[in-house]
Amino acid sequence: MARLPLHLLLLLILLQVAYALGSSNKTRVPALLVFGDSLVDPGNNNVLPTIARSNFPPYGRKFSGQKPTGRFSNGKLPSDFLASALGLKELLPAYLDPQLKPQDLLTGVSFASAGTGYDERTANFWSVISVGDQLKLFKEYMEKLKAVAGEETGKSIVSRSLYVVCAGSNDMLFTYFENPINLKSYDVDTYIGFLLDTASTFVQELYRLGARKIAVAGLPPLGCLPSQRTLAGGILRKCVDIYNEAAVLYNSKLTEELHRLGSMLAGSTMPYIDLYSPVYNLIANPSAYGFEEVSKGCCGTGKLEFAILCNRLNPETCEDDSKYLFWDSYHPTEKASDVIVEKVFKKLEASL
Repeated sequence: MARLPLHLLLLLILLQVAYALGSSNKTRVPALLVFGDSLVDPGNNNVLPTIARSNFPPYGRKFSGQKPTGRFSNGKLPSDFLASALGLKELLPAYLDPQLKPQDLLTGVSFASAGTGYDERTANFWSVISVGDQLKLFKEYMEKLKAVAGEETGKSIVSRSLYVVCAGSNDMLFTYFENPINLKSYDVDTYIGFLLDTASTFVQELYRLGARKIAVAGLPPLGCLPSQRTLAGGILRKCVDIYNEAAVLYNSKLTEELHRLGSMLAGSTMPYIDLYSPVYNLIANPSAYGFEEVSKGCCGTGKLEFAILCNRLNPETCEDDSKYLFWDSYHPTEKASDVIVEKVFKKLEASL
């Protein structure tokens, strides 16, 4: 049997070592695939006929050339920081981005749509893509992935990737608390139960399609969002207790459901992503993280503006957004997202 040339033998050994090191890294996943709402939508809504958009200044002013991308932030989203922490890429692109390249599919995309939720009525209100319909995009993605990577590699990427689902806030705020009809039709427990049933069905469908590592985010302290302080926090704009209590209840039941699904679905890992604690800690201890303003956003007055109301014509928009926890009245600044993901990733990493 002919011997391999020394340089080829060394190359083969290096490749084997690299593969072994990559395989031993528990956090190493081939791609990040994200579903949900504006917290993780990098611009899918840019191509939709909806007012739930942010592809105009001053959104995106942290990017080179202050380029608005459709992200509801002054810069990067939590999903971008997560993709970076996983060693995949700096920015997680929108699946519907017309400039998306075939190779982008290999390391992940976001199917998220700002304004959406588990409840179809939430998506219909904003004319956006429901979380359920994002599954249709994922199925389309899988076919494109196989065309780019091949059948077997495509299946491997699907089964080994990390999936993140982030939704529910719009359902609780817009479809429940701010809708008099639904307030009369459901009590909080009943509506939360409905959302969790829908979320559970979504996760099980992802599993059926081949996903095995599915992380689901809970709700942040909804009552402390600047918009909710303004709308329901009284003259002092305090955090709204009833909204925060609903978020805590939802998160508790979501944790239980993910534990049940994880034990029921063979080979699955279903970690819960706690958004409530890190965001609340930032609000309670802002100076520890370099923040000075946590009750209003940077854009405009910061009390109600978001989407089309957060525009370049707002003379009040702050100059130094690094001091702000919130960019607009609903969404965190790039700096806040970085801090939140740093805290979340430590726990998420341990579960992968």
